[in-house]
Amino acid sequence: MKDKRLTSEELTQAYLGRIHRLNPRLHAVVTVNPDALDLARKSDERRRTGEVRGPLEGIPVLIKDNIDTADRQPTTAGSTALLHSKPTQDAFLVKKLRDAGAVVLGKANMSEWANFRSPRQTAGWSATGGQTRNPYVLDRSPCGSSSGSAVAAAAALAAVTIGSETDGSIVCPASVTSTVGVKPTLGVVSRSGMIPITGSHDTAGPIARNTTDAALALWAVHGSDAADTATSDADTALPSDYREVLDPNALRGKRIGVWRKGHTGIDPDVDRAFDMAVQRLRELGATVVEGADVADSQAMMRKDMLPAVLTEFKHDLNAYLAATPGPHPKNLTELIAFNKRNSAVEMPKFGQELFEMADKTDGDVNAPAYRRHRSAATRQARQAIDGVLADHRLDAIVTPTNIPAPTVEALDPTPFESSTRNSAVAGYPHITVPAGYARDTLPLGVSFLGTRYSDANLLSYAYAFERATPVRKAPTYLPTLPGRS
Repeated sequence: MKDKRLTSEELTQAYLGRIHRLNPRLHAVVTVNPDALDLARKSDERRRTGEVRGPLEGIPVLIKDNIDTADRQPTTAGSTALLHSKPTQDAFLVKKLRDAGAVVLGKANMSEWANFRSPRQTAGWSATGGQTRNPYVLDRSPCGSSSGSAVAAAAALAAVTIGSETDGSIVCPASVTSTVGVKPTLGVVSRSGMIPITGSHDTAGPIARNTTDAALALWAVHGSDAADTATSDADTALPSDYREVLDPNALRGKRIGVWRKGHTGIDPDVDRAFDMAVQRLRELGATVVEGADVADSQAMMRKDMLPAVLTEFKHDLNAYLAATPGPHPKNLTELIAFNKRNSAVEMPKFGQELFEMADKTDGDVNAPAYRRHRSAATRQARQAIDGVLADHRLDAIVTPTNIPAPTVEALDPTPFESSTRNSAVAGYPHITVPAGYARDTLPLGVSFLGTRYSDANLLSYAYAFERATPVRKAPTYLPTLPGRS
């Protein structure tokens, strides 16, 4: 664009063409912004007159459909209940994108209500967008809930996409689509204008085909927001220039812990890819420390995390619905009733058990019982990570992100422990990078985990690993794996 060899209008039109050709198979995009080409033309005019706003000037970006845009697109969280909601302003991160020059290309599909309606939810399915398909093998799960964002990034339906995570919703879909997913420290990116599950976990972050693009997008959207007290330190949480993390020697001299327990010995392709990743870390000058296993989070989840999140969900969702104009349910109780009345559309595949459990709570985030649960969950999650980092004097922890994608409808029984839960509950950063393929086809990711505000360091390690391990290949859109279930 700077060399006048490409315009934003041409680039935006090219992405719109790819969406037109590929989205009928992928269902990754719910809505295309009817103003996208006009926004691109205005960007081109700014560039011609020397008024470039920022590093994303003219770059088309897709945004997950639980992030408010005050334009001609709805923000639905995948539910027909919100098709007519009318947010009065952009989410803070969308405003940051526009300030950086980005063209809001459209909204990405997602697991309805961010995978928090039923424990038997189908990842990547929503009533408004249908079933998102994994672009590598179409009958394989795209994971969730930022499934559309990850698939759109993998299939080059936008330059970069924005997802959101409560527990694994960025890094899991990124890992199964051979993309880079960045779940930032809680408070680096504002939560204002996002349809919530819980303010104690929720954060938005970028998904891209490489670490450089993901870093650039993170720098564009991060920042302090007066409406979100968690972001008070966001302006100084990252270096001033994203290029500081693009260091191919970033791993030299660093101590990287290896988390194997609960993740290896389950799938031979995962083991092979992870062993190769660990060897690559050694070759890049890192001191690799085995035995850096993070404690299993299952007991914490059952005893403290789930009761806290159910209360927070009712409180936070009720506040969002009540504050958002438009003809739609104004609280969780009304939303449950809406789903029952429209069950053929909203509940053809699974129910709303989590909604009903949350609605039975008092939604009181000042109640002593709730505060005990939240305090215990957060404390245990932070100790699980910080304890390992301190005991082994580590700069970061590395682990397989997930197993190969199962089939779309599978409720996977594989005993792979969550690689995301402690980071999610602690509010700590988690980044996944492509690491290889199972059966030469299904993407596998490797994760870098750290403590609070270690985002820039983790990105630099991810960049160094990615640059030395260029394994990513474009999706093949296979209908199924030949001869395999």
